[in-house]
This record gives sequence, C-alpha cells and structure tokens, in this order.
Amino acid sequence: MTFVDILLHLKVIGDEDAIVLPDAARSMPIQRGGPVETGRGFVLHSDDYLTQSSIPVSDEICLTATVDIIRAMSRGKGPAKAALMLGYAGWGAGQIETEIANNGWLTCPADETLIFDRMLDGKYNRALALMGVNPAMLSMEAGHG
Repeated sequence: MTFVDILLHLKVIGDEDAIVLPDAARSMPIQRGGPVETGRGFVLHSDDYLTQSSIPVSDEICLTATVDIIRAMSRGKGPAKAALMLGYAGWGAGQIETEIANNGWLTCPADETLIFDRMLDGKYNRALALMGVNPAMLSMEAGHG
C-alpha cells in the first residue's frame, strides 16, 4: 500500500491529482503500527505542524490521527518530518510498565533521525546500533542481576 493509495481511498485526491503530488508525499512509506484496527492511521510528526487534535509525545514530536494532516501532506503543507502508520498496539493498565520491568523491552531515548528515516530496511538494526546492541547477542532469556 502506498500513500497515494491512502489518498485515493480517503477521497483526498482523485486519480488525475495523483500525478501532481509533491515528491515527499508520493514517496511517503506506510508502516505497520500494530495489529489492532489496521485501517486506522496515525502520523508521528515534527512539531512544526499542529492542530487541535495533535498530541505532543515529546518536546519535538507529535501524533495526529485525523485526515487533516493527510490532506496537508498531500499538498506539501504538512510537517517537515513525518512517519505514517496503519494500526496500533495496545496494552491494559500497567501492562507495558510490567513488561519493561521484566526486561521484555529494550528502551532508549527517542532519536528523531531514526524515527523519521524513510529507509525502512535495516531500521531495527540501526536502532539497536544506536544503543550499542549487537542483534546477534540478543537472547530470548532475561535475567535480573
């Protein structure tokens, strides 16, 4: 699925408008946000684009889940940096905190360059490298010292 497919599906543009889309919109990769509601989209983006429905997730990064941001991106008037995901993952109250405490997750500070990198191949390994982790050294077993 491409960004153009999403624009056409949402009727943001017509077939004839697909030809004149800005290059940034045409090349926007669609990522999988999770297995829940895979038809629902979310845009993680730089804070230079804000609407009443934008939610700050850090000092420089926001999340918007309305079609307005998709329209703006199709006209080249959206955020300078963006990552579009379909679907999400959800947890019950306290579940993620417990999983992190039990070493179920590797966590690190957010890296804007990596988050908004459109080159998806190898992104996981690049994220591990930023933490100094060699994927060959990861184990399915966890322990506490």
